[in-house]
Amino acid sequence: MSVGNKLTELTEIKSAEEQSQKRKPNLSEGEHLLRGLELLQEYYSLGLNDPRLKLALRNLEVEAMRDAQGFKPPRKREEALGQLLKVLKNVEKILSKYHYDKSYLIQILLSIQEQYHWLPGSALVWVSVRLGVPWSYIYHIATFYKAFSLTPRGRHLVQVCLGTACQVRGGPRVLDKVMEVLKIKPGETDPEQKFSLSTVNCLGCCALGPVVQVDKDYYSNPSVEQLRKIVNTYK
Repeated sequence: MSVGNKLTELTEIKSAEEQSQKRKPNLSEGEHLLRGLELLQEYYSLGLNDPRLKLALRNLEVEAMRDAQGFKPPRKREEALGQLLKVLKNVEKILSKYHYDKSYLIQILLSIQEQYHWLPGSALVWVSVRLGVPWSYIYHIATFYKAFSLTPRGRHLVQVCLGTACQVRGGPRVLDKVMEVLKIKPGETDPEQKFSLSTVNCLGCCALGPVVQVDKDYYSNPSVEQLRKIVNTYK
């Protein structure tokens, strides 16, 4: 059985959240140890002590914890591992849709980006394992195309134009208004993962400047009150 298939078995084990719900709050030390031995037996029965699998598991855990740091507040280890299992199961569905064909790598990454609004590091490791494509190559693709993000993004992308035309018409003031309403700075995402803010040099509609773009919608020189109403229309 391949590394990928054995790791797939792992994702089918009860999630950390399910185990957490069933865990009794007042287990004795002996009961903890017995449960630990059961998990250890399962670990060896799946062949997870294989050096390649151990390394792959370690890489997945490291990436899961790194992903967790991108959220505010950062997710704890148990929560991060529970989220890892969910992510890998969803990525498996995407990979299956493309029949695990490495020639569809960019489409696979776009599908992951569309679902999560960014590319979790753990997802990249999993794609590498399942497609047999070097992680370094996948990382190169993920950083080359601007459509991809390696940090958590909100469900909606807010862009403020600071190109020459917008700059002279008050683009910086519009940016201040947007930051006041969203309470985040360029390059940041709000704690609810609803909005991400960025600045761009041109949005291709200079006649409307200064311009704010939310997803595919354009707004010309909005006031603070207008911005508050605008952001409330997005779920």
